[in-house]
Amino acid sequence: MADALEQEAIAIFDEDIAVNQAMGRAGATLLPDNACIMTHCNAGALATAGHGTALGVIRTARDEGKRLSVIANETRPFLQGARLTAWELMEEHIPVTLATDSMAGYLMSEGKVDLVIVGADRIAANGDTANKIGTYTLAVLARHHGIPFYVAAPLSTIDLDTPTGRGIPIEQRASDEVTGYAGIRWAPLDIPVFNPAFDVTPAGLITALITERGVLNQPDETGICRLFTT
Repeated sequence: MADALEQEAIAIFDEDIAVNQAMGRAGATLLPDNACIMTHCNAGALATAGHGTALGVIRTARDEGKRLSVIANETRPFLQGARLTAWELMEEHIPVTLATDSMAGYLMSEGKVDLVIVGADRIAANGDTANKIGTYTLAVLARHHGIPFYVAAPLSTIDLDTPTGRGIPIEQRASDEVTGYAGIRWAPLDIPVFNPAFDVTPAGLITALITERGVLNQPDETGICRLFTT
């Protein structure tokens, strides 16, 4: 039984790598040379078996010879972008600049962002996408500034039994993630805290969904169903 479990684990690992690499090849076609890409949270090798989803697309494009740079949002309040994405990109020698979440609109207005690419934690049947809190804000800002907003996620992230994003439960996390960090408190005692871990970006704000079966422009229920039948 132990051998069988080990072989299954290896198969799952290999499959995940292959899926991420396929997404990378599909998504790399969307990234122009010299692009500056904004990303949010961590959707790289640290979040997968390796290579990554959103960061996997960037890695593949880099490996194909494209010159790219990344703006990694810090991803308040748990700072996954600052702690994980920034480190991962530096290890890959991909130029990266760290920015606070609240700087995204300013950077877009200054023409410093060419596109946004993020991962996903869950996608509804109509294309509504749940991802780390702050993603919805980026999608709205990107639409206002005419910047493409891409989601990279495997088909396993899509829940066909959830018709829309309103059916995706949103985790509420501990208040101490907002009131301080690492034992240092900066908020008043007993202050009420609202700390959702995720938000939902409506499908209408998503330029394209990048999967292992290709790129789906303007994702909707019909297009997503087609991904599962091709």
